[in-house]
Amino acid sequence: MRAILFIWLGGGFGSVLRYLVQLGTSKLFTVTFPAGTFVVNISGCFVIGLLYGLATKYAALTMEWRLFLITGICGGYTTFSSFSYEGISLFRQGNYTYFILYTVLSVVVGLLSTFFGMTVVK
Repeated sequence: MRAILFIWLGGGFGSVLRYLVQLGTSKLFTVTFPAGTFVVNISGCFVIGLLYGLATKYAALTMEWRLFLITGICGGYTTFSSFSYEGISLFRQGNYTYFILYTVLSVVVGLLSTFFGMTVVK
């Protein structure tokens, strides 16, 4: 139950942070390109990489901090960071087939699912 509390608190913080970053970015860039989401996704990937690096190289984070920062904040901020980390993990483990399959399927099926979901509503 304690783990869920850490994830819940971090997730709420990450979601609010995502909203604020997207809002701020949309005020800076007034183009059709979804710059806010792009900034969130890329910065989330960097942060999750940094946190996992610290956690594994220096054993710098307790399980509670990992749950709060990585699963909670990064998960609430962007799930793209989890996708990116899992893909890199497959690549580093030498699972190249699964890496390619996971990457291509996630992007293509994700886009198709979004399209079909929008189509159902119409």
